[in-house]
Amino acid sequence: MADNLDWPRKAYRNDKFLNSKDARVLRILSEYMEPEARFEEFQVRDTVVFFGSARFVPRDEAEKRLKAAQDNGGDIKAAERDLKMSAYYEAARQLAGRLTEWSKNLEGEDSRFIVCSGGGPGIMEAANRGASEAAGINAGLNISLPLEQADNPYVTRELNFEFHYFFMRKFWFVYLAKAIIVFPGGFGTMDEFFEVMTLMQTEKLTKPIPIVLYGKEFWDDVLDLKALVKFGTIGPEDLELFFQTDTVDEAFDFITKELLEKSLGTPGGCL
Repeated sequence: MADNLDWPRKAYRNDKFLNSKDARVLRILSEYMEPEARFEEFQVRDTVVFFGSARFVPRDEAEKRLKAAQDNGGDIKAAERDLKMSAYYEAARQLAGRLTEWSKNLEGEDSRFIVCSGGGPGIMEAANRGASEAAGINAGLNISLPLEQADNPYVTRELNFEFHYFFMRKFWFVYLAKAIIVFPGGFGTMDEFFEVMTLMQTEKLTKPIPIVLYGKEFWDDVLDLKALVKFGTIGPEDLELFFQTDTVDEAFDFITKELLEKSLGTPGGCL
């Protein structure tokens, strides 16, 4: 009897049940309903999503690592590569800051077009950092993983999420997105990019979402998308679903123009 002093137990306080396969649908629903409630509380309706590698570091950190490698006989080649790739961290940081400042100056559009990332390090940190430095709220949709993924300190505390299910996390990326910027990254970044491309191509996404593929050198080397047209697996028009650039200025101009025309109801656009 002593072992049963806490019984009967309410079902919603039964951790063993809630973590069982029988309650999986409840866990999935919670990753829909709880974020929805928080987004509504903070009037977050539209986001600008940043995808990209978790492995990039800020320029100053990359410079320290290179000096340490040179002084201590470390892997200089890897450190030089990391310094080169830190340019993408700084570009994401700058772009997120500029977009946040632009959004904050939109008349009567509180909490609109806020920066949203995967909440972790690398490009995700850079995006949240840029938005934070521009004094804007921002969101981080983190995921529990054994390696790499820990929340960065720049995410607005009340909009810092941690998901268990990848598909629920990706749902929230796309559901609120009004623009997406894809920086260089690995399998996860490519998964996110191609899923959005598939939704756009199949018209499962009917809202206009400008998509920027940032970093021509990287993406042209990693993905030969024109080959898909050559072999007939996609149409030439599918390459027009995204915009490629190497500069923050071009990315900023493209995104803001598209948002003004298609997401704010100005001439040529729709709500």
